[in-house]
Amino acid sequence: MDKIFLRELSCEAVIGIFDWERQVKQSIMIDLEMSADIRRAARTDHIDDTLNYKGVAKRILAFVEASQFQLVETLAERIAGLVITEFGVEWVKVTVHKPSAIRHSKDVGIIIERTRADFVDA
Repeated sequence: MDKIFLRELSCEAVIGIFDWERQVKQSIMIDLEMSADIRRAARTDHIDDTLNYKGVAKRILAFVEASQFQLVETLAERIAGLVITEFGVEWVKVTVHKPSAIRHSKDVGIIIERTRADFVDA
């Protein structure tokens, strides 16, 4: 399986369970790995034959910055569903980093992997 990835996609969102977290935007970073068969694109050298990672990044940024979830778990799940349903990938790995969540810790977050089968009823 070929994979296309994005690393450290940086954005701000209202995320968290505490009252103060509901009032301010916090920095979030997202890593993605997405399945993609790139053989045709490699042959044709044309953007229409591959997964347009710029389009994926722009869509995720808009989604995250408009969101107001309490849990990073929910945010990760919704990102996975968005990528699979809107961009037609079969598999995605989503990492959501919330670097300011724990004092004395550089980073905290969640990693999930989902397939198209996880969103059949969605």
